[in-house]
Amino acid sequence: MKKLRVALSALLIVGAVCPVVCADTKAKDEAEIRALEQRFAAAFKAKDVNTIMAGYAPDESLFVFDVVPPRQYVGARAYRKDWEDFFASFPAPVETFEINDLSVMTNGNLGFSHSIQRAVFTDKDGKKTDITFRLTDVYRKVNGRWLIVHEHVSVPVDLATGKADLSSKP
Repeated sequence: MKKLRVALSALLIVGAVCPVVCADTKAKDEAEIRALEQRFAAAFKAKDVNTIMAGYAPDESLFVFDVVPPRQYVGARAYRKDWEDFFASFPAPVETFEINDLSVMTNGNLGFSHSIQRAVFTDKDGKKTDITFRLTDVYRKVNGRWLIVHEHVSVPVDLATGKADLSSKP
């Protein structure tokens, strides 16, 4: 009987403490992902491909649907080349990069976020591009670090015209 009381008392203590500890862990995880996204934003503005790629899985497990062809990128090496080619196409400094409406959720060692992002940059011919896009990231916590393992970038399409809506107003 005494062992049963001790076991029940232990369960009650764990039951009372776990929600607080679990909530603290979840808040810490979400803050770490938000910090990863802010590092990404600063790296995008600086056109720093190494820092951009530091936030992604460093191997062939990375899977990305980008807004530009090809349809998908498999692996960090392929996605790194996409970034290098992208920045080479827009040699002027990035005028604007914003992450808006960032929503982050985590559960254990997995998490996801979605946001609306906007970038303004100028191509080799001096033509300015202003694009607003939707972004969803899936994260995995590996050795204590959150890394993007899947990314989906998209813009809405007007089905009547088949044209992308690059300004993406709500």
